[in-house]
Amino acid sequence: MNVHFCRGAVAPLLLLVPAAVTAQELADLVIYNAEVTTQASGSPEASAVAVKGEKILDVGSDQKILALRGPQTKVVDAEGRRLIPGLNDSHLHPTRQARYYAAELRWDGVPTLEQALEMVRQVAMTTPRGQWVRVVGGWSPYQFVEKRMPTPDELTRVAPNTPVFVLHLYSGAIYNKKGIEVAGLEADTPAPEGGTIEKSADGQPTGRILATPRPTILYQAVGALGELPADAQASSARHFYRELNRFGLTSAIDAGGGGHMYPTQYKASIDMARTEGLPLRISYYLFAQKAGQELKDIQSWVESERINANLDAHNESGLVLEGAGEQLVASAGDFENFRAERPNLDANPKWREELTAAVRTLVQRRWPIRIHATYDESIDRILSVFESVDREEKAAGRPGFSDLRWAIDHVETIQLPRIARIKALGGGVMIQNRMAFAGEEFIERYGQGAAGHAPPIQQLLAAGIPVGAGTDGTRVSSYNPWLSLYWLVSGKSVGGTQLLSEANRLDRAKALELFTLGSAWFSGDEAVKGRIAPGQYADMALLSADYFTVPEESIRRIESVLTVTGGKLVYAAGPYKSLVPQLEPILPSWSPVRTFGGYYGTPGK
Repeated sequence: MNVHFCRGAVAPLLLLVPAAVTAQELADLVIYNAEVTTQASGSPEASAVAVKGEKILDVGSDQKILALRGPQTKVVDAEGRRLIPGLNDSHLHPTRQARYYAAELRWDGVPTLEQALEMVRQVAMTTPRGQWVRVVGGWSPYQFVEKRMPTPDELTRVAPNTPVFVLHLYSGAIYNKKGIEVAGLEADTPAPEGGTIEKSADGQPTGRILATPRPTILYQAVGALGELPADAQASSARHFYRELNRFGLTSAIDAGGGGHMYPTQYKASIDMARTEGLPLRISYYLFAQKAGQELKDIQSWVESERINANLDAHNESGLVLEGAGEQLVASAGDFENFRAERPNLDANPKWREELTAAVRTLVQRRWPIRIHATYDESIDRILSVFESVDREEKAAGRPGFSDLRWAIDHVETIQLPRIARIKALGGGVMIQNRMAFAGEEFIERYGQGAAGHAPPIQQLLAAGIPVGAGTDGTRVSSYNPWLSLYWLVSGKSVGGTQLLSEANRLDRAKALELFTLGSAWFSGDEAVKGRIAPGQYADMALLSADYFTVPEESIRRIESVLTVTGGKLVYAAGPYKSLVPQLEPILPSWSPVRTFGGYYGTPGK
């Protein structure tokens, strides 16, 4: 591996600048000797890329691109590795996870329950009094060799004196004995509507709490674990965003999230964007939090906030306010808990009135909209509201949904008539690999046949509507985008269960397209993101293995060895590790990330 920083006294060859190339045309960064996937029509492959500032200057052969180097050019030899456009997660919760990353023990990718419990034991030994051992999503019991959940007794055995909380998707959570005590769960403790506190035969809490089907009980439980101080949240954000860069992520669309208030709980990310800048581009949507008061929040936002406003003072990457969602009103909530019966929106008499008022306000102010919907029945009702508002607005001489970017997230059980209605109204769909974590539970309730087209990816594409791919990390799925790409290509869960039918799976090129170009549509960036081509943002990832040639099972183990966002090197590993400064140790000093890192396999020390 050869990396040349063309400054000062370096090899004469690197200082030779062709006379025909002016200083203004010289590259700041050159990556050569690569297998470049451009995703640009007419030039799908190349071997080298030149970067100037935030943008790609040129793409082509090594000879052509190396002619653009100058005395200040960084030159990187890719040694034949695959270079792809930076990955873009269409549905992630990064600003929320930035608050919590340093406090959590991640089980993402851990291969056995025995190892997971040992991790809890080790972290409990260093967790100070007043703090919890927290495992908050991103894992499936089917990823473990044992193919099962931990029990409250097992958590108590490995951590008898430290409270432990383990969240499984948004279907349930487990406390150890100390956790039951600290959480104040007793025989007469009431559960919120739509939630259950499991009791033993003697009427005492067992340590399990369940969404039946509403996740309110789980949101409340996570919120009760407490917040990190401001300095630790700032450190947590830096390390989490570096962790996303580790997998080649250079953009994400932030879906807000429950228990994540704007703007107060966005502070770590906002401060980072305004001072040092973010190492990835985040377009964020505002998620109404208070049931029954959503319209008040939305009205306040459309008056006080400016969409497409960039909070990064340093460059074009950073935080950009995109619109509202993924929840607009709680009464129209549609939950993905496959352990419970699907929700019935009509059970709440207020849902249509409340959703209509919220959507009307946003459409009139031209705010993009996204809304969470798992089930076809819910999508049908939501679309009826959107269509009604569109008719009403056009009858009044206003544009309604015309030229307004809007989308439905998830759509696992959507049917063709609803796909056609989305197409007719000009919307898009964002799909995620939630089924890779909850697919076994889906099969148990709805059958293998239904799982084969959950969601119906090929039908969505055939309809010609915009489709973006993502993860829905960090609670109902891992934030590792390669697990989602693996699911799109193989159709398998993280536990190896076949989910998607062969006819409903994607080839590798199309899957990558959805995770780059496809996602870019939902933030209005399809003209500048998703390709390695002149004039595009210089967002790229050099891979640890060739995505297009490795065995299918190896896709899930791919990482980036060099990630570039806006022309800046933001992550480096292996032979390139020295190119990017290491971060300071994560705070607080007891953070589980110091011992185990984030996604399984790389310590965070």
